[in-house]
Amino acid sequence: MPTYDYFCAANERVVEVQHSMQIKLTSWGELSRMAGIDAGDTPADTPVERLANGGQVVKSNSLKNSVPPCQVGGGCGGCG
Repeated sequence: MPTYDYFCAANERVVEVQHSMQIKLTSWGELSRMAGIDAGDTPADTPVERLANGGQVVKSNSLKNSVPPCQVGGGCGGCG
């Protein structure tokens, strides 16, 4: 499922949520419910905007890279 970032100008928060491509959240109340966060003092009808990140879906098997990631502080095996 794609991940989207939404921005609320009233509280200057960016919140990341996952939902289908058909859904577009328009208010802080919808966004906070979807994200499972407390709405706080921001009114539920406060508008939010979806940021232009296009929605991100990455599955590890789609990378098709059989080489393991480099270890922190050590070589990745390709340096000899």
